[in-house]
Amino acid sequence: MLRRLEWRARLVVQSALGGEYKSSFRGKGMEFDQVVKYEFGDDVRDIDWNVTARLGEAYRKKFVEEREITLLLLFEDTPSLQFGSGGVTKRAALLELASLLMLLSAVNGDRISLLHATPQGYNLTKSATGRGRVMHTAANLLGHPAPPVLEEQEAKIPWKYVLKAAPRHSIFIWLGDFPGRANPDVWPVLRRQYQPVGFRISDPWELELPKRGSQPVYDPASGELYTLDGGSSAQRAAHQSWKDKRDSQFKSLFPQESDRLSLTAGEDAIGAVTNFFHQRMKRFARV
Repeated sequence: MLRRLEWRARLVVQSALGGEYKSSFRGKGMEFDQVVKYEFGDDVRDIDWNVTARLGEAYRKKFVEEREITLLLLFEDTPSLQFGSGGVTKRAALLELASLLMLLSAVNGDRISLLHATPQGYNLTKSATGRGRVMHTAANLLGHPAPPVLEEQEAKIPWKYVLKAAPRHSIFIWLGDFPGRANPDVWPVLRRQYQPVGFRISDPWELELPKRGSQPVYDPASGELYTLDGGSSAQRAAHQSWKDKRDSQFKSLFPQESDRLSLTAGEDAIGAVTNFFHQRMKRFARV
């Protein structure tokens, strides 16, 4: 799967996206980031003479636009992802999406860190760059077993650690199914620290109940078997209420439409991601 995705990622970047992948994150203009040691070949016009005089060696101002893009991916791996009404579970679709994003970053030579959070704990793979390392990171994620369905349900996300896991102005991409819950306490700080983007995966039945008659449905989050009746007005009303709450929470995390993407399991991820970057490009082009 990785090699197939890599080929498609290269095709997307070279034809469909062009420079829009980078532009959709970076925007326009130069923004001061920090002061760093001056090295041979740097622009002398960027030297910070005050810092240079104070420290006794040359330092220059560094701007955000100079830096390569750094992505921090949070893959929230929960039992609820194992639901699938069709041939593809939410987890399988989200794994493909995460792999695609990592391969896009490899094609563009960007740095990427992956935080894989499950109910059992978390693992951070730091700052991989280059095809080989990124492919290895993606392969490890794809090969990781799904969390047990009858144990804890919420992933252990170390939010305070997330704030220190990547440089300022990095792109923070949160992948999950966002089941409607309170926002993390640190979210306002994180929004100032990074450029947050949300990718939400849904099953078709989460968007609309099937209209056919009663049928048994297994819920991996509770481990219970339910009878789903698409003709029941009470069940349809309860489903709509749950859906509205879930949508509202996702939008509260990512108020800008160009900062969030909702995909359905079984949908063409390449097409959805390409369109997403096009929309972000239009937003930053107006800046």
